[in-house]
This record gives sequence, structure tokens and C-alpha cells, in this order.
Amino acid sequence: MSLNQALATAVAGLRTTQTGLSVISANVANAETPGYVKKVAVPVQISAGQAGTSVAVSEIQRQLDQYVQRQLRTETSGASYASLRSDFYQRIQTVFGTPGSSTALDTVFNNFTQSLQALSTSPDDPSARANVIAQAQVLTQQLNSMSTQVQALRGDAELGLSDSVAKANNAMQQIAAINGQLSAYNKADSTTASLLDQRDAYINQLSQLMDINVVAGDQNQVKIFTTSGIQLVGSSTATLSFDAQGTMTATNQWSADPSKRSVGTLMLTGDNGTQIDLVATGSIRSGQIAAYLQMRDQDLVQTQTQLDEMAAAMSRALSDKTVAGTAATSGAQSGFDVDLGSLLAGNTVNLSYVDTATGQTKKITFMKVDDPSALPLSNSATADPNDQVFGLDFSGGMSSVLTQINNALTSKGLIASTTGGNTLRVLDNGSGRATVSSLSTTSTMTGFAGGSGEMPFFTDGAVAFTGAINGMGSQTAGFAGRISVNPALITNPAALVSYQSGTTAADPTRPNFLYAQLTSTSQTYSAASGVGTAASPYSGSIGSFLRQVISQQGQAADAAKSLSDGQNVVLSSLQSRFDDSASVNIDEEMSNLLRLQNNYAANARVMSAVREMLDSLMQALP
Repeated sequence: MSLNQALATAVAGLRTTQTGLSVISANVANAETPGYVKKVAVPVQISAGQAGTSVAVSEIQRQLDQYVQRQLRTETSGASYASLRSDFYQRIQTVFGTPGSSTALDTVFNNFTQSLQALSTSPDDPSARANVIAQAQVLTQQLNSMSTQVQALRGDAELGLSDSVAKANNAMQQIAAINGQLSAYNKADSTTASLLDQRDAYINQLSQLMDINVVAGDQNQVKIFTTSGIQLVGSSTATLSFDAQGTMTATNQWSADPSKRSVGTLMLTGDNGTQIDLVATGSIRSGQIAAYLQMRDQDLVQTQTQLDEMAAAMSRALSDKTVAGTAATSGAQSGFDVDLGSLLAGNTVNLSYVDTATGQTKKITFMKVDDPSALPLSNSATADPNDQVFGLDFSGGMSSVLTQINNALTSKGLIASTTGGNTLRVLDNGSGRATVSSLSTTSTMTGFAGGSGEMPFFTDGAVAFTGAINGMGSQTAGFAGRISVNPALITNPAALVSYQSGTTAADPTRPNFLYAQLTSTSQTYSAASGVGTAASPYSGSIGSFLRQVISQQGQAADAAKSLSDGQNVVLSSLQSRFDDSASVNIDEEMSNLLRLQNNYAANARVMSAVREMLDSLMQALP
């Protein structure tokens, strides 16, 4: 090896060592910087001519476990989803209050029923009557407030979605921009390593918002897809948009039909202009965006339904009156007559018959509908899974009603007719295929002196609550936010006792009826409340339903917290594994620093020796 070659090799060694020292310095300086990944200068042997070899830095390499990184991003999405849902459920628990506390819903309901019990023992006591009305007002105000709070939580979810979409768009744009820089730069130096750190930080941000799949390509490029396969970032980036709807009410619901949707939806616009509704396609399955959608469109809707079902059950229990039909015959045919004159929209005609071929008892519910656009009705219009539901449009008069009923009954071996006025008669048609078991009407009492215990205790604002269904949905939706004590009852507390002309002030008939209806009479509740199932809906008293609701909410909150805690344990474990390879170890860096110092000194000594030899040669020349 010539002296020139030795000198060049030593200089290369010094440069390599200096690069290594610079990398170590950067590692130490950024040891506490979030998202910084430890880097090393990778030396490589190179040819130094015929006499030997030299050294150079081939690349600045990041030290990380890519397999653990992929797992970490997956669990980050899961943990973000679980944590956000748990936070929402803790807030729902606050809405319901601690069971047994003075402001909890169960306590307020019990105070109301206890006031009715006290009234039944002292019907003529003005203070007892006043207390019933006062406790009822507290209960309705509690339901109103809880409904408002639930919708406020849904509004928070809507705003959270809007904010998350803005963050996701920014992250995707930054990832695409860094992809472009890396493609143009195409070097494996510290600048490239720094850009990769920055891109990973934005990918990690995106993984908190949604579940993603990162696919690596050539020249440090990446493509990002949702786990459902929709591309978010490639050579260009897609754009997310969210049309937030502002104030949230119980009737604001998501629908795949844009004309029926009254909450924001999440659209993705690809670089070719193609649009995909990510909510309709169920494309986002984890992360904060999925949690916000779950809470806004499902969990909180179910919570509102629970409150609405309770409010509707209270109103129906006190105001709905069922009148059995009277037996009727026509030759060999038999059945029943009922009067339809008192039916309001939402009220029903209830028919039960025996199919003689199978021996099975079957039920049909005819519901009065004032809005023809709501027809035909779904069987889910009632909570009973065993009845078949038909809507009746009364706008065409009795003849039209009979036509509609007969269209429903003809195939069942039954026939409808009228004896005049509003009287409906349903008989078997003489074919022997069916026999009528019972026929009745359930109507809403609108006055206080109906001759029985039923009364319009609660109203929907200024109108009667009947559960009517129109083209926009059911009156039950959001009823908890509108239920109120009948203003006419507030001005006439005597109606709590007086159910007909001549009722004495001490008559306990109506107070006893009201108390029994709220505490012991069984009702069937919609499976949409989350209590019971569509095939086996929950039936019980209002108090027992309320206890089921509180229990269900508590269990859901506990389950959400357990899931969040479990996800956080997994995430913490993966983060520790990732940090073991990617984070800076100061002791290790100091050891490497000492090693490089020795290398630097050795190369410097070689250069010093070459200089001395050159000086000697120069002095030896004549």
C-alpha cells in the first residue's frame, strides 16, 4: 500500500467515524422526542485500488421491529375505539345517576309511585293530590333533561367525527407529501431517516382514527388502505368529507337513503372522483371514528329508545283503554263487533283467531294511520313478535276501512263488515278455516270523566300521546324529551280522583288504578331498547323495565371499561416491545461513543504516521 492510499483510507475512516458520531449525537439529543427512532450509521467495505480496501457509510438505518410496529398500529386503533366508548359510557352513567341517589331516575320514579300510593289512602287530601302532580312533574322534567343530555352526547359524537375527519385528511396529505419527497430524494442518509420518522408519526395518528393497513413499496414508498380494502393514500391521497348536521335530536338518524338521513355521513372521494360512503359500506371498523359512529348511531340511540319506551309505557299505562268486542253471529258464522269511533292515530284494533288447520292461535293488529305515506306498516310497529300488523287509513271512510281489513283477512278465512256507523264486525267466513277468538280496541282516553280509571295523565307537549306513526317515524321517538304532565290536570287536581259525574272526593278507585298500572301491570317493550330480543321482547311492569335498563346500562359501561383496560394492557405491552428496539438507550450510545472515539484516534494516528513518513522522505531528497 502506498502512503497516498494509506492516507486516503485513514481519511475515509475519519469521515465514517464522524458520521457515526453525528448519528450518536442526534440519538442522544432526541432520546425524549416522541416518535424518534434510534438510528445507526452502517459502515461498508469499499475498494481502495489494487493495494487494499477502504470504508464508507452505506446508509443511516433506523432500528425498529416492523412486525411489532404493524401490530402496534392495529392495537392503537382498537385501544382508541375502546377508550372512547368507555368514556362515553361513563358519561351515560352520569346521566342516569347513581342508583338510589336522590336525583337518579329510579328514585324519582319511585317517589312518583309512592305519592300515588299515598293518594290512594287519602284521596280527598288536597296536599296528597298536589304531591302527586309535583312528583309527576319532577319525573317528566327528569326524563326531559336526560333526553337532552343523551342528545348532547350524540352531538358531541357528531362534532368528534367532524374533527376526526379533519385530522385524518391532514395526516393523509402529509403522508402523501412525504412519499413524494422520499421518491425525489432517493438517498439513505439522515434526511431520509428523519422523513421516515415524520411519516410514521402521521401514520400513527391515522391509526388512532381508523383501522389501516400499511403496504410498503419501492423507494421507501407506502400505500395505505382501510382494513376493508379501500385505498386512502397511494401516489396521491383520497379526501374524506363529513356533512355535520348541527343540533341533534332523537329523530336525527342515519340512513343509507340521503332523503331520510338527518345526521352527517362520511364520504371518501378518490383521486379519480369516485365517492364511497364509508358509513354505508361499514368500511371503518375501529379507531376513534368507528367509536363515534357506534355511539352516535347505535349505543346512544338505544339509550334514547330506553327513555322513550319508559315514557311511552307510563303514558299508555294511564291513558290507554282496551274495550272487548261483543259477541256477534250471522247464521252459522260467529265473531265479534267493536266500535271504531274513539280510535285516534296510533290506536289499534286487536284480533285473535284460531287457524283450524294447525290449531294455532294467531293475532292481527290493525293500527289507525293518518298519514298514508307511512303505509304499509312493519310488524315491528308493535313490540309483540307474534302479531301481524296492518295500517288502516281512515280518510276514505268506513267502506275504505272495510276494504283494507278484508284485504288482510280474506286469505285467513275471516270476513269484515259493518252493522252501521262506526261498528266493525269480524266473523269467520263460513269456510271452516278459522274461528274468531276475540276482538277489541285499544284507544287513548282524552278526557278525565270517562267512567273508568284511565285518564290522559301525560301528554306529548300540548297533544295526546298515542304512539302514532307517520311518514317521518313514530311519535314514540324522542317522547322522553317532550313528555309532560297534562296542563288540564295541573289546573284540576280533583281529576286524580273524579272519573265520572258523582265521584266522591274520598273514592280511591282511580288512585288505586293509577298506582297498579305503574307498579304491577305488565307491558311489552320494544327490543330496540336493548332489553329483551325481537323474538322474545321483555314484558313486565314499568318499574321492572326501569331496573332492567339501569342494569343493562351498568353492564354495558363495565364491559366497555373492561375492553378498554384490556386493550390498553395489550397496547402497553406492544409499545414496550417496540421501544426495546426503537428507543434510544443512553448507556448504549455512550458505549458506542467511546468505541468511535477509539476509532477516530486510531485513524488520526495513521494520518500522523503517514505525515511523519512523508516528512522524512522530503528531508531525504537532495
